[in-house]
Amino acid sequence: MIESPDPLEELVRAQLQALGEDPQRDGLQRTPLRVAKSLRYLTEGHETSLASLVNGALFEEEVDEMVLVKDIEFYSLCEHHMLPFYGRVHIAYLPAGKVIGLSKLPRLVDMFSRRLQVQERMTVQIANAVQEVLSPKGVAVVSESAHLCMMMRGVAKQASTTTASCMLGAFREDPRTRAEFFSLVQGSRPVL
Repeated sequence: MIESPDPLEELVRAQLQALGEDPQRDGLQRTPLRVAKSLRYLTEGHETSLASLVNGALFEEEVDEMVLVKDIEFYSLCEHHMLPFYGRVHIAYLPAGKVIGLSKLPRLVDMFSRRLQVQERMTVQIANAVQEVLSPKGVAVVSESAHLCMMMRGVAKQASTTTASCMLGAFREDPRTRAEFFSLVQGSRPVL
């Protein structure tokens, strides 16, 4: 049986040729395969469902204080240029009778960052997913990142970072809750 060529590999091979390269030269022979594998890995979040990710890791708990996981690193691809952007996400929620296994929050970040993405949408998607799964009193998500599409090309500003936030429920409605969240994430590690 003859294996049909991988369409991603063929596209990368065509890109190399369009750039004036020889895909058969020593250093590039396996590049189409490596790029195809890399792109599949970097966009595997499109294939992940929220239900399979959470996998029942919800627990009844009568706690009402803020739960915060901060400095969750992520790597994503900007959908406009397909160049990386990377940084950290901070997620907090106010439980309303149940909590989620802590490892699920970084997995949520991975699910949404491993897509062709924009930071603003990713931040909102993470917050909405926590809201959907837990129905807490409030959710806060802040993402901080560096965008290679701004650093390597265009404006070429290497030291710039971008921050996006999404506040739901008590974090949007109560300035004290929002202030507590921001005071807790204030000492986070820098992106760059």
